[in-house]
Amino acid sequence: MIIAIDGPAGAGKGTLARRLADYYHLPHLDTGLTYRAVAHMLLMKGWPLGDEPHAVEAARLVDLGHLDRAVLSAHAVGEAASKVAVIPEVRKILVEKQRAFAAQPSGAVLDGRDIGTVVCPDADVKLYVTASAEVRARRRLAEIEANGGAADFAGILADIRRRDERDTGRADSPLKPAADAHLLDTSEMDIEAAFLAAKAIVDDAVAGGNKT
Repeated sequence: MIIAIDGPAGAGKGTLARRLADYYHLPHLDTGLTYRAVAHMLLMKGWPLGDEPHAVEAARLVDLGHLDRAVLSAHAVGEAASKVAVIPEVRKILVEKQRAFAAQPSGAVLDGRDIGTVVCPDADVKLYVTASAEVRARRRLAEIEANGGAADFAGILADIRRRDERDTGRADSPLKPAADAHLLDTSEMDIEAAFLAAKAIVDDAVAGGNKT
């Protein structure tokens, strides 16, 4: 069983993907980390982010089995990743690796921006997880403050809107729901409610598949 989860930054798709992977005993891949891993490698080696040959080399070297979320979640790495992710050859290499991950005998849960549309268009279940920009900004602010940091709500909101515009407007694999994706708006949901809603969608899909 392959579960594809897409959606904008901060909608909760990563947490939801991890919960579903745990529940169904499936391996999980946050595909956003693969782009962050390329960016991190470029930063560590002092290579220019816009240097395509070096970015392609880094993409080929990335090992999907060793993605350190703690290191790759740094804000600077995320900003760098957004510049790396627009390089077509980097996307091509990473998509091939992501598809290989999804092709495991057990199946997998993958989350990102183009899973249902590009990486796994034949996934058994496709979810498009979204929430309003304001809700996502409040969640991000709460997360930063819970970790002892300080941030400005207006700045976070502006950053989220810029990222949304960049993700939906790019020419290669723009962020959009797959035609057959189930829309899950988590604006008024906590993670437990979102998980139960997603689980119901997956269970219905599995039951439907078993009848055919």
